[in-house]
Amino acid sequence: MPADKFEMFANRLEKVNRNIGKWARKQGITCYRIYDDDMPEFPLAVDVYDTILHVAEYERPHGLDPEAHVAWLQGSVDVLARVLGFDPSMIFLKFRQRQKGLQQYERFARVGAEFVVRENGLKFIINPSDYLDVGLFLDHRNTRQMVREQAHQARVLNLFAYTGSFSVYAAAGGAAETLTVDLSNTYLRWADRNMVYNGFSGPQHRFLQADVLAWLENAPPALWDLIVLDPPTFSNSKRMDGTLDVQRDHVWMLQKCLGRLAPGGKLFFSTNFRKFKMDKEAIPAVIQDISAQTVPNDFRNKKIHQCFVLQL
Repeated sequence: MPADKFEMFANRLEKVNRNIGKWARKQGITCYRIYDDDMPEFPLAVDVYDTILHVAEYERPHGLDPEAHVAWLQGSVDVLARVLGFDPSMIFLKFRQRQKGLQQYERFARVGAEFVVRENGLKFIINPSDYLDVGLFLDHRNTRQMVREQAHQARVLNLFAYTGSFSVYAAAGGAAETLTVDLSNTYLRWADRNMVYNGFSGPQHRFLQADVLAWLENAPPALWDLIVLDPPTFSNSKRMDGTLDVQRDHVWMLQKCLGRLAPGGKLFFSTNFRKFKMDKEAIPAVIQDISAQTVPNDFRNKKIHQCFVLQL
């Protein structure tokens, strides 16, 4: 790629860093998105996690052979380090596409990197090297704070919980109890560690490894004051009884969750499926679209997720 393209990338980074960086410092935010596919020549999502820079390449045809692609990646990392002031050893590059000629990419390969970052006074373990995502989804920063503000003395159910960040926020808000449910034991152990890091432990904070769809079908009839439902767009894990498609299955999932909602309770439902359409007529609840409030200012793509609050 010509040097002038990298210089254009540097200029764009300087501009967004002035704006977003200033905003983040003013808000006391240390984990935020700094760049998101702003230039077609640089299809990257760049996230700051305190002293870590996490860089994910979007999947699209680039027409480069492996050697040229690696050279472009290295040039991009060099610009990011120079403009944003990060030590290159603290920049973690992630591919969202299958790489051909993997030996070419070994210089970017690292494993076992783990750090603790802060968000709104809470601590979270991130791993920027071993998984596609690092362990803390930044686009739900505002949603987590909403849950925290409404969790006092609440019984909180966190479904498809991933690494448990909603559970941590609920506990920080004074939740009477939390139940964190996910299919992955790896993520549940991560969630448990996040809770313990923040001083939340004991029998009132439980973790359950389960296929959420099967659990919703057969779970005991306990009632919850706050339910967080943040399913993947699609899943066909071998450990599941079937497949999950958020568009196809959202009515059933929401109906099951509403059946476990205590009087006066709230159900937070979110999805990252860009084409999602809520079938409001089939759902017996008052539904409020809160996406405008939950997508943070650092996400210039306002369609990063849709979020709703449902009440009976």
